[in-house]
Amino acid sequence: MRGLLDIRIIGALLAGAAVAITAAPAQAQGSYSPYNESPAAALARDVRSLASDPKDFDSLIGAGRAALEMGDTQAAAGFFARADDVNPRSPLPQAGMGAVSVAKGEPQAALPYFKRAQQLGVSLATIGCDRGLAYDLLGRQADAQSDYRAALAGPDADEARRRLALSLAISGDRNQALATLAPLMAQRDVAAGRTRAFVLALTGDANGAMVAADAAMPGSWARVAPFLQKLQALRPAQKAAAVNLGIFPDSGDTAYAYNAAPPRNYAAASPTVTGSVSTDRLTAIDELLHQPPASPPPQRTWQPPPPPRQTQVAYNAPVTRQQINAQTRASVPQGKIWLQLASGPNAQALPDQFRRLKSRDHELFDGITGYVAKSPDRARLVIGPFHSVSDADTFAADLETVDISAFKWSNSPADQIVPLGTE
Repeated sequence: MRGLLDIRIIGALLAGAAVAITAAPAQAQGSYSPYNESPAAALARDVRSLASDPKDFDSLIGAGRAALEMGDTQAAAGFFARADDVNPRSPLPQAGMGAVSVAKGEPQAALPYFKRAQQLGVSLATIGCDRGLAYDLLGRQADAQSDYRAALAGPDADEARRRLALSLAISGDRNQALATLAPLMAQRDVAAGRTRAFVLALTGDANGAMVAADAAMPGSWARVAPFLQKLQALRPAQKAAAVNLGIFPDSGDTAYAYNAAPPRNYAAASPTVTGSVSTDRLTAIDELLHQPPASPPPQRTWQPPPPPRQTQVAYNAPVTRQQINAQTRASVPQGKIWLQLASGPNAQALPDQFRRLKSRDHELFDGITGYVAKSPDRARLVIGPFHSVSDADTFAADLETVDISAFKWSNSPADQIVPLGTE
């Protein structure tokens, strides 16, 4: 599983920054509060409103955004799901759920929420900052940068600019990344100074990155040096996860689709929430609302029923043939859970078969890599691996909606598993 760098080491450097490793993504609709409150104060105010009117749509959306800003994705998802029940024609709950999925490190699950929000009328300028991060986490930097640029005209413009700079750095464009940050640096934006340290590290200047980090927070360079020095060696999707969510891969382990970053340790900075709602009670706030959730409107199986289903599907970052030759057989431990889509004696026929299956719903397969599992008697077309049987069942059910049958399969020590097209 992917590891998490000690938040005490890098959290101090990034505390208060919109690009903080432990921070939630930018709010899908801009500022969660018109009162310039802290997220804690906004949450307390909205919860008080909900105690008297559990179906107050604006308070549900506000509470969801505040909870997300505080790093409590579970509470945020509950608020957004209830808001969707109150007003299923509004794009705000869908955009919020997309932001929740991104904050949990689940980019593939986030995309259908953003698509639904657009269908309901939300602008790309509004959701581009969060959807762009989803694309970055999928290794789709060009798409991410397009969304971030659209978001420069929206309510999250500064955060979109920081994320655009990081994405450009991930793509190797150091000069453009620094130029993108220049307007914020000119404003002495503290978060931009921290972002600049990442940009330098991502583009191979570890020494410059440590100097920039130390300028942003004097005395921090020794603590953040191990993190900054390792960034450049990661794959693009891993870099995005590291600098945005604090997810850092452990060497030698299977790379899974989604691994949630821990919630921001807001309690460390502020033990109580205005209005006597403590941080450790955020996940229980939903109990104040009393009303049982109704069934969601008829949609694809991605539509979340309350409490929200955290759909997890397999995502594997693109790899080069050289990486495959060096790592593939060693990177798949025994007994992992896969979904088998087809099998037969001829492995060469499986790439065409996978293309035909993907053509039934390109969005459903977006970011999904096919693999060939070679057994002594046959070759299997599989996708995965999945964290659990329930995750595999969830995606199998979604495949059924486009008439694709899949069943679970676990590899044995004798099976050789390689990315499709490299067999």
